[in-house]
Amino acid sequence: RQKSAKDRAKAPRVSTTDPEARVMKMGDGGFRPAYNVQLSTDGDSRVIVGASVSPVGSDARLMKPALDEIARRTGTLPDEFLVDGGFGSLAAIDQAAARDVTVYAPVPRPRNGKIDPFDRKRSDTDATAEWRERMRYEESKEIYKERAATAETTNADLRCRRGVNGFVVRGLSKVTSVVLWAALAHNLLRVPLDALMS
Repeated sequence: RQKSAKDRAKAPRVSTTDPEARVMKMGDGGFRPAYNVQLSTDGDSRVIVGASVSPVGSDARLMKPALDEIARRTGTLPDEFLVDGGFGSLAAIDQAAARDVTVYAPVPRPRNGKIDPFDRKRSDTDATAEWRERMRYEESKEIYKERAATAETTNADLRCRRGVNGFVVRGLSKVTSVVLWAALAHNLLRVPLDALMS
């Protein structure tokens, strides 16, 4: 007997090719087993200072691990952290502020168009209220635009030139190895040749 749509929806699904991968929404609108690759890029040198792979599709809880990764690899935290909207959860902004990191992230637009998204909300802490107020100003929006020239170009480079776009290996540890090798190749090409010789 054929299962109903309701029964099929309840049945657990596991990838037969990679059990550690999770079904995620792709840029083309489809859903496929995938990993969530996170890269942190230095704004001045465009060197990758943090790289990690997660089987979680949402970025909402990944800001703290990204900052931990940067601190582990570089020995310091950035003064400013430009992140995409998925990272900008209120809890993550609070955690970053507690570490003296200023977050630049888009403020979500409320469904009610009459509400100013930059005004303090009842659920805001001082840190999240400061973030909203900071993002109100053109100066902050100009700073945030730098993300396109750093993070987005680095992501595009790894996808288009370094093979981080569909993995031929399986498993979180192997995918992480591929990402780290790609980040290393990217970084070596960003460093001036004379610096490598000294």
